[in-house]
Amino acid sequence: MSAQSNATAIPPIEVVSSEVITSLAFAAHAYMEPIGEDAVADLDAADIAIELAGKIYDRIQLRLQPEERSAFGRLLTELRMTYVRKRGA
Repeated sequence: MSAQSNATAIPPIEVVSSEVITSLAFAAHAYMEPIGEDAVADLDAADIAIELAGKIYDRIQLRLQPEERSAFGRLLTELRMTYVRKRGA
């Protein structure tokens, strides 16, 4: 019998970071647009999520494919614009 490795491959950092950016973007949106009659936006939490996503993006952007870079750039720009509108309201 041959021994099989139970080790799993570690995904590239770009994959892990992309998932984290996406999760933070969803969280930021949820903090800005809470669901429910008595729900109140948590703009400070949204700001933290957006800032963290932006820092991760800044760190990995050169390792992303051009289309991924553009997509994440647009996502973060839209999130920031939404945040500014909500903060000003």
